[in-house]
Amino acid sequence: MRNYVMKRAGLAIITVIIISMITFFAMNAIPGGPFDSEKATSPEVRAVLEARYNLDKPVAEQYVIYMKNLLRGDWGVSMQTGRDIWKTISSSFLVSARIGGIAAVAAIILGIILGSIAALTRNKWPDRLIVFLSTIATSMPSFVLATILLYVFCIQLGWIPVWSTSNQNYTLPVIALALYPMAYITRLAKTSMLDVLGQDYIRTAKAKGVSRIKVIFKHGLRNALIPVVTYVGPMIAFILTGSLVVENIFTIGGLGAKFISAITNRDYPLIMATTLFLAIIMVIANLLTDIAYKLIDPRIKLD
Repeated sequence: MRNYVMKRAGLAIITVIIISMITFFAMNAIPGGPFDSEKATSPEVRAVLEARYNLDKPVAEQYVIYMKNLLRGDWGVSMQTGRDIWKTISSSFLVSARIGGIAAVAAIILGIILGSIAALTRNKWPDRLIVFLSTIATSMPSFVLATILLYVFCIQLGWIPVWSTSNQNYTLPVIALALYPMAYITRLAKTSMLDVLGQDYIRTAKAKGVSRIKVIFKHGLRNALIPVVTYVGPMIAFILTGSLVVENIFTIGGLGAKFISAITNRDYPLIMATTLFLAIIMVIANLLTDIAYKLIDPRIKLD
């Protein structure tokens, strides 16, 4: 286990470095710059600003300087606000993590429950209803659902304030982010549960007189969770990337809103910091997913 974790950690570092290179050079290759605005900037002021942020140096040298500062824990400052970027990310991520965490937990729990119900009532009306609703949910992007929820519950019904930043306003974003992964987990759990319930050890347990509940939850569900765990890592990526647009739709000041604002304003340090921060979360989530395999099924070998 230790060797596997060390190897995956090394690959994760390489992955983050590659992402940083692609992001940095692609960002600088796009025409325009952070100081191009409707209000003309004098050449003298532009030269001072470019020197302050090392934009007067070759792109390769800029990248080396940025990575050296990053290794020292310096994430830089925003070109637009002058604020420390790490403080901006940490405060904004708390909002995104709260919404994304609730959405992820809700998607996993409800998806497993609905998938198990669909498997246990195969070809009956609960199964048909769950499959029908999950099919609709998987075909609807989160930003489309977010727009519909905003229009219906905020504008037409007026149940939730449009511009509220209270916990009450987290309900609709959580639904918008959780619906697709919940539907996908439902279908995944159903297929996996049907496969597990057809295994020999399940039939043996039933033949020995083991109760139906014990067969389902102790023997069946535990092994059926492995495909679900496989999806958890990409699901976290989906929720985080989906929140970039959803947070903007619901005007929630999370990390997604900051990321979109950074792209719009060509705020290079904030774009790099946000991208790397999300990349680090992704590789950690995938590593934890692999470790969870071992906890669920000790027979799995991690080499």
